[in-house]
Amino acid sequence: MEEQDTKKHLLPYAQREDFKVGRASELSGQDRHLYRFLEILPGAASWATLIGVLLMSIYTPFVAAYFIIAFAVYWVLKTAFLSYHLRHNWARLRHHMSLNWVEMIDRFEYGHLYQLVILPFYKESEAVLDATLASLAEARYDKQSMIVVLAREERAGEEARQSSEAMQEKWKDTFGYFLVTEHPGDIPGELAGKGSNATWAAEAVRTTVLDPHGIRYNHVLVSIFDSDTVVYPDYFNCLVWHFMTAERPLKTSFQPVPIFNNNMWEAPAVARVVAMSSTFWEMVQQERPERMATFSSHSVSFQALYEVGYWQTNMVSEDSRIFWNLLMANNGEYDVVPLSYPVSMDANTAPTLWSTVKNVYKQHRRWTYGVENFVYIMYHFTKNKTIPLKRRIKIGLQQAEGYWSMVTNPIMLFILGWTPIFFGGRVFHETVLSYNLPIVVRNLLVIAMFGLVISSIISLTLIPKRPQQKSKFRYVVMALQWILVPITMILFSAIPGLDAQTRLMFGKYMGFWVTPKHRIKEIS
Repeated sequence: MEEQDTKKHLLPYAQREDFKVGRASELSGQDRHLYRFLEILPGAASWATLIGVLLMSIYTPFVAAYFIIAFAVYWVLKTAFLSYHLRHNWARLRHHMSLNWVEMIDRFEYGHLYQLVILPFYKESEAVLDATLASLAEARYDKQSMIVVLAREERAGEEARQSSEAMQEKWKDTFGYFLVTEHPGDIPGELAGKGSNATWAAEAVRTTVLDPHGIRYNHVLVSIFDSDTVVYPDYFNCLVWHFMTAERPLKTSFQPVPIFNNNMWEAPAVARVVAMSSTFWEMVQQERPERMATFSSHSVSFQALYEVGYWQTNMVSEDSRIFWNLLMANNGEYDVVPLSYPVSMDANTAPTLWSTVKNVYKQHRRWTYGVENFVYIMYHFTKNKTIPLKRRIKIGLQQAEGYWSMVTNPIMLFILGWTPIFFGGRVFHETVLSYNLPIVVRNLLVIAMFGLVISSIISLTLIPKRPQQKSKFRYVVMALQWILVPITMILFSAIPGLDAQTRLMFGKYMGFWVTPKHRIKEIS
């Protein structure tokens, strides 16, 4: 098939040669210079901020001290704002989990809808895959209307092939359709990862299931899940209700709350805090849908995917990029609807505490490499003038502030906040401000830390039932573990984020790192 024929189904803007650009090296001329400038911008802004605060502490310590106090006040207000949204979504989540979604969707005609679940996997164990498929089998939804795809990677080798065949043998008669696909490992121009694998699987479903059986693309809801995603019983009913009530269902993605709690009782404290912090951030975002993009496991109509050529195959953060692809292709007329309904996933663990720390760092460096989406957004905002200027400016500022604050705020708060004391010089040290600075900052941080009490309470309500072999004292440990937050914010948010932005700034592009899925008895 010729290239022009393969693009006939795409929306007009999605037919641009640069629509799925992944990095500056894929462009030429002025476009390449613009994209490269945008790749440099986030890292340069973050480093300029951090170095600027340090230089202020040395050469203008009074200015730096007042800036740090003002920033600490801002942090207290921001913490209160985020805690408010977290509590609100927690209440919404609990309410949604108490509803009878089967009764709620009975007023709709939804028998024509199919649920397509794509599970890309690499070298995950049969235990992980089996738990995911078991949750799909236990879902309160017509299994004959479900299409389940185990999408393995050819480069994963014989072990992955055997695992997928074992799962196919066990589960093939449970669902309406059960497919195993194998994504080739040598397709030119592709970056090995979840996006390229999912794209291969989606096209395989189209050609082997949808088209041969006359299933319309707008009747298929696609849920792209990580291999360890365990769905709650009413997930698909909740999804149907939101799809049927959405303002423009075929121009909407649907985002559940990812709760990283499958192995919460076995994970070490540092992994638990980081995992639950990620959950809390997504819960906060559910209360601010205007700032949302898709993340990790999410759902979308097959028609919408088909109109943009599925997921990007040449970049790392495909789970968010698909939303921005759809937003650009639809000239800004595209939404994310928060489901405020959970799916469970694994906290990042490994056989030893040190290897867990390394894996968590690598995972968050990959997540924070999502800054490549900021580059894509700003580049296409200069191209797609159909999107209203006001919306382009708003989205651009929101994304810029998000990636900047993620890297700079923890470091400024917990490290650079004390630099005027060390570098301010004799004149500054003799002032009342020098004496009061650490006291004021400390007191403000103590006030901000009260938000951790809320986090601790909410986290205990989201963990699975305590295994019999675990002591009740572990609840106390899980409550007190939140004192680690200042450390985890720096080690697993700010530093990996700065690492990712610096790599992008110097053109040291990252590949896709597959998070290992370990189901272990206990490592700490």
